[in-house]
Amino acid sequence: MKRWIAAAVMALGTASVHADDLDSIATLSQTQFEGLSKDLTAAFSYKAGAPAESLGIIGFDVGLAVTSTKLENTSAWTAAMSSGDTLDTLIVPKLYVQKGLPFDIDVGGYYFTVPDSNLDAWGGEVKYAIISGNLALPAVAVRGAFTSLTATDQLEVKSRSVDVSISKGILMLTPYAGVGRVWADSKPKGTAATLLNEVEVSENRSFIGVSLNPLLFNLAFERDSVGGVVSYNMKLGLSF
Repeated sequence: MKRWIAAAVMALGTASVHADDLDSIATLSQTQFEGLSKDLTAAFSYKAGAPAESLGIIGFDVGLAVTSTKLENTSAWTAAMSSGDTLDTLIVPKLYVQKGLPFDIDVGGYYFTVPDSNLDAWGGEVKYAIISGNLALPAVAVRGAFTSLTATDQLEVKSRSVDVSISKGILMLTPYAGVGRVWADSKPKGTAATLLNEVEVSENRSFIGVSLNPLLFNLAFERDSVGGVVSYNMKLGLSF
């Protein structure tokens, strides 16, 4: 699975930033672990990558997304990786699927992974378009989502998020924006659990993006900020 995703990322022309296993969590100070947890929450918390409007009862969207996160706590990442390499940008490839349901409800899911590392995650969302939108009115939606991240026997991070978004289609182009809140629990495991305390993260989120839908394709670009940690998200898929 990781090899397939890595190959797909290269096919999209995205330059990968090398990340080794996070296998030295126990060497971190509590402050470093808190910084690492905030970066992980920003990078792996659920990214919408879609306008507020619903896909519709027969709508379906599936493809690949890539998130690039500018890390704020690089010294913590260097200490957490036994290689001692410096990492300032984290590239996270994801497989995603979204499905429209009746009553302007969409559900979706992601599988995340970082090639050549022990970081894997998955997540899901439920979105409800409280205003479906038309030629005169924008669409408005509320979303609830979660993700679960593991780094083998080193740590696990579980996040929850809620947001409200607005979008307005203009021919094949749909700009959108939203705000919300992200909560996460970052738990050290193994030896690290005896040395470090669990970290609770609670941060504001904002995002702005644009979706382009030529024929059966869906291409979206999004800027996402969680507590000031910025990520850029690109999504390419088949949509109908």
